[in-house]
Amino acid sequence: MSELVPIVDYLILDETPYLEANECSDCGARFFDRRNACAACGGVSFKRTSISNNAVLTSFSIVHRAAPSVPVPFVSAIVKTDDGTSVRSNVVGLDDPMDAELGMNLVLTTYSCGTDDDGKECIAFGYEPI
Repeated sequence: MSELVPIVDYLILDETPYLEANECSDCGARFFDRRNACAACGGVSFKRTSISNNAVLTSFSIVHRAAPSVPVPFVSAIVKTDDGTSVRSNVVGLDDPMDAELGMNLVLTTYSCGTDDDGKECIAFGYEPI
């Protein structure tokens, strides 16, 4: 079996994969990237918190042009998880990208985005319709 490597450090590849965010201990704002200070309140203390896997599609664009190795069209989106966290991601698993609709219910999913010569498999995440 190949070694699975998440494409970003906030994708946790457990039995049921999930995302983790850095949550400001002062105001509760959440960030997926590393922070020295909270952009919302200036606080400097953070804790890691898991993010709900269920989400609603709040904004999207259908992308028709991308790098040569990226299949188009695809749905680039912002989803809001059940716990209120906004996540930038792609909507995957649609037969036709034109089937994307604001307000549709989604769930986090993972997929392979390639394997290197040493057998390490890169795992990405997206959201698919429930």
